[in-house]
Amino acid sequence: MAGILFQKIAKSAPYLKPKLKQAGLNYSPEEFIKRTFLSAFYLTTGTVVFIFLVLSKLNLLKGVLFIVPPIIFFAMFSYMMRLPDIKISKREKEISREVVFAGRFLVIELESGISLYDAMVNVAKNYEVIGAYFREITDKISLGTSMEDALNEAVEVVPSDDFRKILWQIINSIRTGSNIDKSLNSVLDQITKDQQIKVNQYGKKLTPLSMFYMIISVILPSLGVTMLVIMSSFLKFQLNLAVLLLLASMIGVVQFMFISLVKFSRPAVEF
Repeated sequence: MAGILFQKIAKSAPYLKPKLKQAGLNYSPEEFIKRTFLSAFYLTTGTVVFIFLVLSKLNLLKGVLFIVPPIIFFAMFSYMMRLPDIKISKREKEISREVVFAGRFLVIELESGISLYDAMVNVAKNYEVIGAYFREITDKISLGTSMEDALNEAVEVVPSDDFRKILWQIINSIRTGSNIDKSLNSVLDQITKDQQIKVNQYGKKLTPLSMFYMIISVILPSLGVTMLVIMSSFLKFQLNLAVLLLLASMIGVVQFMFISLVKFSRPAVEF
């Protein structure tokens, strides 16, 4: 019965299979959904038990336990289903840091007279992230797969558009018999320009973010706490340690959100 449920969920998410390949997760869609379902169930059970123990000690209403578990389970399951997207995004950033350097390395190898296969072997030895994909390609070629088929299979699992452009250019050059190094140079120039545009856009975005951070996370909290202390003396409001700790926690959450926003908006580019 449960297997039928997982199959139905997998059929409703046809995008899951290619995403699992790009994320490097060697699971079928049904198996991934099953593992996600069980993990969400175990985490929900542990969370509900913890909430029950806290409420029992505080003598609070425990009727919320009938409402909370489905909400927690749905939130956990939805978040864990995004694991392939998170891994794809991480891999894409790692590839973006190497794609230009690895591409230039490949061009230099080809221009020096080395064969395409040996050039890919050398790239696999010198670059950790992109090298893993080239190593998989060369291993398939060594086992009898044609170079074009091996490259086509790699295109399906590569999460980076820039790296995919390089592989497509190599495939087109093999099909047409054109010069690979010259066509790769034009693609790498375009990738470099795109990365420079992303860096410029990030620089323009960083200035208002920094000002907003100073206002929300530094100026407003300091002035707000000062005004709160003054107002508490007039309104006879008790400003105890618990209130101050709550304010400090809220300020910390806001600062963490800003730092995370700046971190994740930074383009994965190295020059």
